[in-house]
Amino acid sequence: MKHIAIIGSGFGGLSLAVRLQAAGHRVRIFEKREKIGGRAYQLKEAGYTFDMGPSLVTAPSIIRSIFESAGRRMEDYIDLVPLDPFYRIFFHDGSHMDYSGDAERMKEQLARFSEKDAAAYDDFMRDMKGIYDAVITDGLGKQPFDTLGKMARFVPRAVRLNALKPVAYMAKSYFEDFRSHFMFSFHPLFIGGHPFRAPSIYAMIPYLEKEEGVWFAKGGMYAIVEALGKLFEDLGGEITTSAEVDRITVEDGRATGIQIDGTHFPFDAVVSNGDVTQTYRQLINPEHRSKWTNRKLDGQKQTMSCFLMYIGTRKKFPTLAHHTLILAERYKGLIDEIFAHKKLPDDFSMYLHVPTATDDSMAPEGCESMYVLIPVPNLKASTDWENEKQDYADKVLDFLEAWGMEGLRDSMEVCHLFTPEDFKSELNATDGNAFALEPKLTQTAWFRPHNRSEDVDGLYIVGAGTHPGAGVPGVMLSAEATLSCILEDMGPGTESPVQHVVPQTALQN
Repeated sequence: MKHIAIIGSGFGGLSLAVRLQAAGHRVRIFEKREKIGGRAYQLKEAGYTFDMGPSLVTAPSIIRSIFESAGRRMEDYIDLVPLDPFYRIFFHDGSHMDYSGDAERMKEQLARFSEKDAAAYDDFMRDMKGIYDAVITDGLGKQPFDTLGKMARFVPRAVRLNALKPVAYMAKSYFEDFRSHFMFSFHPLFIGGHPFRAPSIYAMIPYLEKEEGVWFAKGGMYAIVEALGKLFEDLGGEITTSAEVDRITVEDGRATGIQIDGTHFPFDAVVSNGDVTQTYRQLINPEHRSKWTNRKLDGQKQTMSCFLMYIGTRKKFPTLAHHTLILAERYKGLIDEIFAHKKLPDDFSMYLHVPTATDDSMAPEGCESMYVLIPVPNLKASTDWENEKQDYADKVLDFLEAWGMEGLRDSMEVCHLFTPEDFKSELNATDGNAFALEPKLTQTAWFRPHNRSEDVDGLYIVGAGTHPGAGVPGVMLSAEATLSCILEDMGPGTESPVQHVVPQTALQN
């Protein structure tokens, strides 16, 4: 049995902690903040409950597999509710679509604007299934891409599937109407990707949603955080909060533990679920880094950031679905300003998470809990958020009231703001990124920092900064990839607390 430290308690760290503890190792999580969750944090204020980060479940089978690894039933810990529609998308011209997994309803909506697009829907989903099968069914998303040989074996298949072509151009080859083009290409934005340069391996997300649905956890996404934390502790794992790690100690090229406020804690292995760039730059001395030098790290592209408003209102807004997108007229030009030009645009597209559309417990009776998320440049831009955030928030509120949310301001009881500066200070996110390293082709698979450190033996990476990338399914798959590296290096532990594994058929019944 090895003693393993995990730095950070996001979904990736928690998932790996459960799997390692279930495999018989002794695991201890160290979390900087007062509670576990990392970017999946929770805010409670004046009777309103807000998920501060991830807001939807698109692959419940991956979550279920974590509980199965510990011989437990997911359903005994989490109450998942299916959503329909998955998203309500409002376009600049006043039209809207309810995006769902129902093929016939989708084709009916597409046909209102383009018969050609309606006819192309089945072909698109059939072709995206090929990418889905590679990533999910065949397990490439949970296998570490830590050798050039693995990458070389993957590339021919990716080429055959057109999986290296940018997502937006892939969608354009099927759909002609601007609404269809957006609906089947926007998903990389949910993991910090530019749809016009993220590879089409991410175009499988619409098929993933169609296959497994989009779900919400009663009580909010933080209910999943709490469930994983409870499961980990039930297995004998240990969690220490308010404990920011300031150094990963290395001797003779091997991680030997961590340091907190000058105190050394020895471990057989160390895993970082923190920001990967910050991990290498701030926690490991330069003399131990031949691959991930400061110069190499400087060359990595961080994702954009987000401006978030957590809003509690005394009135409800029934026009909004649980997941609502409100779009500007510009698509590529708007994203280019944010990603490439590092400019805060005058216009904006936004995503609203309104959990009270599904779960009344997230707000006082008759009230609405929501967050508004707007992609903005990371801190490579020159925006002074401390001075600009209130003016920007007022601009967003003006827009929403003019758009149709009449009485929004007058009904607000809570309005909490979170800016790129908060991503940096609260989450140690390099440049205030919202999703770690940008998922472009040259930062995908083998090109991302590996699950097993290339520089330090006994050091491992889990979460959004390593393979396969950001998003709840991505970071949970990264936990499986990192687990395979650790078990290959160290073997399973000798004191597994798991007495049995619940078979899949039992869960289905």
